[in-house]
Amino acid sequence: MRDEWDHAHTDYIVPAQRRSPASLAESESDWRRYLECSTPNGWLIRENAMVEALASGRPMYLLHVTRDIDAIRTGRELHVSTGCLVGALYCSPLASQREGLRPHNLGAYLLRTKPSTTPMIFEVTPDAPMRPKGIDYLHLGPIHLRTYLRYESFLTPAEHDQLNRTVLAGLRAAAPFLDVALHNAAGRATAAPEFIDQLSAAVPRVPFLGYLYFEVLSEYLMLHSDTPETKSYAQAGELNNWLYKRLAFAAVDGMDRLFDLARFNPRHHRLVQLIEGIEPALAAGAAEYVRRRLSHLFARTALHRSQDVAAFTFEGADLGTLRATAPGLVGQMIFREIRYMPRYRQLYHCFEKAKALEAWDYWNSEGIPTPFNGVIPKGEMGINPVYPRSAVRVWTARRDNKGYLYPDEEIEAVLTPHLASWWAPPRRRETPIATDESRVEPVRAVPSPIPTQRSPMSGASA
Repeated sequence: MRDEWDHAHTDYIVPAQRRSPASLAESESDWRRYLECSTPNGWLIRENAMVEALASGRPMYLLHVTRDIDAIRTGRELHVSTGCLVGALYCSPLASQREGLRPHNLGAYLLRTKPSTTPMIFEVTPDAPMRPKGIDYLHLGPIHLRTYLRYESFLTPAEHDQLNRTVLAGLRAAAPFLDVALHNAAGRATAAPEFIDQLSAAVPRVPFLGYLYFEVLSEYLMLHSDTPETKSYAQAGELNNWLYKRLAFAAVDGMDRLFDLARFNPRHHRLVQLIEGIEPALAAGAAEYVRRRLSHLFARTALHRSQDVAAFTFEGADLGTLRATAPGLVGQMIFREIRYMPRYRQLYHCFEKAKALEAWDYWNSEGIPTPFNGVIPKGEMGINPVYPRSAVRVWTARRDNKGYLYPDEEIEAVLTPHLASWWAPPRRRETPIATDESRVEPVRAVPSPIPTQRSPMSGASA
């Protein structure tokens, strides 16, 4: 179990030690060197302001926004969300400067786009410097699968059968593309436009591919952008989060209301248009980058490390075999599909609390009071609600006309290991697999007694 959580975290100082399937054309270390040394902003992977703050051991200041400050005042509790941080209070960093607390550009985005929320300042005083180990939700598949197998008795026989049929149908429908991705990871080069179009068609059948697609493009934009805006953020030690926000909202209608990456699947011509609309100079290289990077990440996140990428095939495989050979992908499929069950509102805490408990235990043993989204260190941070060796204070925030924040009213509220509730309504389908993304209904939040700001990746992700 601990090995799985180690595998799901990336250390941004210590070189990667994770084992991967055989026959990959490029290793994780190869990619790490390329991203850090051969992209304009790659130096920010290791030398960003967030990592430096974690390693300093000094008090950290974090921004959280809430829709109902009165409920927090009354209940004196803060509940955490699931999403890409598994079970943490979603925040972004604040830089302590002479003028006040300056929001990270991710926080500035939240403040600008969520005007009806109340900003809050958290001061977290750690017991020691922290290793910059971030959780990568793309690697949580084996944990999703293990959790499901442990609690699958909670499902009715009909629910269990439907889930298995749907997952297997999706994998079989997408098998030709999944094998293409593996072949590319092993060194074969499919034409990029063809690869992107096949990827787009496969996303409704295997929604996890939409998450990979989006994360790869986000990485591409943040690391390669050369605009004055990006350079300004880089001087402050920050990757530019506005780039992928613009991408998501332009690509999917309604993404500003619900960040659901299961619906992210632009075809090649649309992909080129989207990147041209964000930063024209990057449009020409986007598709080829996706082909190489997504193929590599898919092989590493989908297959068990004992497998050989060059020899593996999804064609004709049964679900029992795939659970053993591709636990990462099967786990991600089950995790997303189970959330559309009519009864998931009742089952939610059974499955999600089990993973959160393991994450909290791992973070406590590793000395991590403030976990972060480690797909790439872009400023998505959380607060571990049960870390026993750090002090946490919280205030409402006031803003000046220059955008700086200052502590205002101190709030007598504590973080609790309680997951804010939400659920996913059943999908309306004519066939077991939705082939038109408009038929895939988004996840909808249900008001919590103590509302929290959910992660931008939590709409239908981890």
